[in-house]
Amino acid sequence: MIKTPVSQTPLKLFAPYLPQANKQGIGVLAANHLLVNIDPYPDMERGDLIELFWGDCYVASKVLSDSDIGYTSVLHIAESFLQTGKVKTYYRVTKIGSESVRSPSLKLWVKLETPGGHLVSAEGEENQGLAPIRFPEWVADKGLSRKHLSTGIDIFIDSYPHMEAYDEITLRWGDVRMDFPALTELQVGKAIRLHVPGSLIQEAGDDEHQEVTYCVIDRVGNNSLWAPVRSIRVSIADAVGSDH
Repeated sequence: MIKTPVSQTPLKLFAPYLPQANKQGIGVLAANHLLVNIDPYPDMERGDLIELFWGDCYVASKVLSDSDIGYTSVLHIAESFLQTGKVKTYYRVTKIGSESVRSPSLKLWVKLETPGGHLVSAEGEENQGLAPIRFPEWVADKGLSRKHLSTGIDIFIDSYPHMEAYDEITLRWGDVRMDFPALTELQVGKAIRLHVPGSLIQEAGDDEHQEVTYCVIDRVGNNSLWAPVRSIRVSIADAVGSDH
């Protein structure tokens, strides 16, 4: 009696993943030593060849040994392969005597430019590529009025290098911080008007030279550091100035 060969079950592969990915992709810090993880798959065997592709370019490979079976495989992507923009990464597994099987793709963003431009100063210092916050002229000259403690104040942030949709701005008013909604495509390349509520001004309290600044974090987690500080006079107890 002739036995019918049993068809081999196709490999079930999972999409690769990047532990260093932040938010929606890869930023400057992660690009310095980017690792791709590949989860173990059924029927892993010694001699299996894993080939990693980045944007359809072959970037790395690994031949499995006995010690690799049942564990996550980690492959390195050289920084020279990275470019700003959308990219997909996937891998192929080839068993001895079999055809290659391709994994699902992982799609993500790469952004190698920091909001405000390239940082040349040490971490923790201000980013000169960001313009200081702008106040209305009469407010910059005289400080805040009584009206601002209830209605708040509008401030302005000029456009900056590598400004993009989904950038998130964090304001620091004295020791108080406030996060604003992510930028839209329509706001890119233009000065941004932001409203600071009176409750935040009151929470930060009196200061003849209240320091105000901001930072920008983009969609992949690149941090601009803080813009140069601007000072504003805030005297809550004596806020009896103009009601403009």
